[in-house]
Amino acid sequence: MRKLALRDEILMQVEKPARYIGGEVNAVMKDKDHVQVRFAMCFPDVYEIGMSHLGIQIIYDMLNQFQDVWCERVYSPWVDLDQVMRKEKIPLFALESQEPVKDFDFLGITLQYEMCYTNVLQVLELSGIPLLSSKRKDGDTIVIGGGPCSYNPEPICEFFDIFYIGEGETRYRELLDLYIKCRKEGMGRKTFLKKAASIPGMYVPSLYDVVYHEDGTIDKRIALEPGIPDVIEKELVQDVTNTYYPEKPVVPFIKVTQDRVVLEIQRGCIRGCRFCQAGQLYRPVRERDVEMLKDYAVKMLENTGHEEISLSSLSSSDYSHLPELMDFLIENCGKRKINISLPSLRIDAFSLDVMNKVQDVKKSSLTFAPEAGSQRLRNVINKGLTEEVILEGARLAFEGGWTRVKLYFMLGLPMETEEDIIQIAELCNKIAALFFETVPKDKRNGKVQIVASSSFFIPKPFTPFQWASQCTKEEFLDKAYLTRKAVSQQLNQKSIKYNWHEADVSVLEGIMARGDRRLNQVILRAYEKGCLYDAWSEYYKNDLWMEAFAECGIDPAFYTTRIRPDTEIFPWDFLDCGVKKEFLLDEWHKAKEEAITQNCRVKCSRCGALRYQTGVCVEKRTQGER
Repeated sequence: MRKLALRDEILMQVEKPARYIGGEVNAVMKDKDHVQVRFAMCFPDVYEIGMSHLGIQIIYDMLNQFQDVWCERVYSPWVDLDQVMRKEKIPLFALESQEPVKDFDFLGITLQYEMCYTNVLQVLELSGIPLLSSKRKDGDTIVIGGGPCSYNPEPICEFFDIFYIGEGETRYRELLDLYIKCRKEGMGRKTFLKKAASIPGMYVPSLYDVVYHEDGTIDKRIALEPGIPDVIEKELVQDVTNTYYPEKPVVPFIKVTQDRVVLEIQRGCIRGCRFCQAGQLYRPVRERDVEMLKDYAVKMLENTGHEEISLSSLSSSDYSHLPELMDFLIENCGKRKINISLPSLRIDAFSLDVMNKVQDVKKSSLTFAPEAGSQRLRNVINKGLTEEVILEGARLAFEGGWTRVKLYFMLGLPMETEEDIIQIAELCNKIAALFFETVPKDKRNGKVQIVASSSFFIPKPFTPFQWASQCTKEEFLDKAYLTRKAVSQQLNQKSIKYNWHEADVSVLEGIMARGDRRLNQVILRAYEKGCLYDAWSEYYKNDLWMEAFAECGIDPAFYTTRIRPDTEIFPWDFLDCGVKKEFLLDEWHKAKEEAITQNCRVKCSRCGALRYQTGVCVEKRTQGER
């Protein structure tokens, strides 16, 4: 019988002890003596966030389908248990077996956002794994990173042995077979890592060095071993229908952020917004077969007991079989009183008709993401959304009975002016006014509320805006105050609520997003000073981060405020995400000209993704474009 890693008295004194006991529905249990590889899959944040992540569920299910592998889960202990584990020297453990992570062969860490980097060090330290790869010896756990932040792994490269670049379904079997072979033949850690570097998609940072110019920019990268690749190309699933997907996802005991069945209907996005990293990384768009989705929807609901199903996609409206899938789900889920969630929809007549069918009588808010207040700036970012479309969507929503509209904007975008910011408030006012014009007084179901939120623009690798400068904290706040002032001057100001994100966190995220290897020492220093759970505003300590930069002799502004020249070598240039740098640079110049690029289904933009010969790149086009 399994013994819990934490004593009852510890579980009784921490918040939500169910985070740490495992044993959930559909959790996989195996006999450790009958497997050859033990793999701990980690999401470096609290349990409720990590359990909501589809990627981990997919890899967990895939690895556990291998007879000789047991994959278990591990999450960052919350701050209360963190203190207890340090005080009582309790090693971090995996949920299924409740055994120490340091006894596992692999620790896989998904990197979904830059503000989790100190949590990565927390996981390593509590596990008893040396923080630096260079300090690890034979027998120590192999630490492997993946996820979107691994597309610039350099700021954290010294803490990882391997980064898996791309989609996880393709190369893990090959990597694990190599590990088994090396161990059987008595080869050590260094030999395994050298051999792993030759597997497509695997980046072993210790086998490379970087030379810098006097101004701090990169001169060149040097491979320290013969035969390892100079460029690592991302791994991509060619056929997203016939690949791994969990029929029995793990069901948590407690309420988590995404407490529902998640059905990924496609990967990628045809839209090409110039600020969006995911839209570039996951090219080309690949759709799952609608019959497969119907089958999995039924099975996953039966196997979990969830009362809600969510369609996952960067742009659900662009899935070509959405009407057929929705008809099926409405018919099957309606009988069982199961809610259907449709994020990432473009608000049009079809979408509103669908939402009318799936939402309760009391309608929740509708969400638009104009990103910018003016049409000029929406052209700069290639948003592909006109004011006419936004207002028509709002009009249809008000006619359908909705009274609450959420609007998402970004401040600090390249080429932004004060007039662009003021037009955020003016657009909100137009939508509020539209309610009073559209809905007769005697038919108004409550007051209209427009909730406008603004985040601060963060330039990301592998986007056309990777060359752009980022605002300072003070500049960001000035823009937020200008927006708030403009809202207060609108005729319908009482119907508009405005809020914005934290500026200092956005600046640090920007530093990490485009950082280089010199940031490893800053992250380590900040962690040693007590930085942890930086993605949580109540625990973020900007003063300690700034102290860490100062003590390491590194100027944060080098990574944020300067505009990069066209010819600069970026820390991530040795990675190939499938989209050519020349295409991204061309898009950067088109942004300056306020020129738009049509979406992938209208016209091929020759981004480079055609090489994969899959998805939207090989769909038949009426004009024969490729």
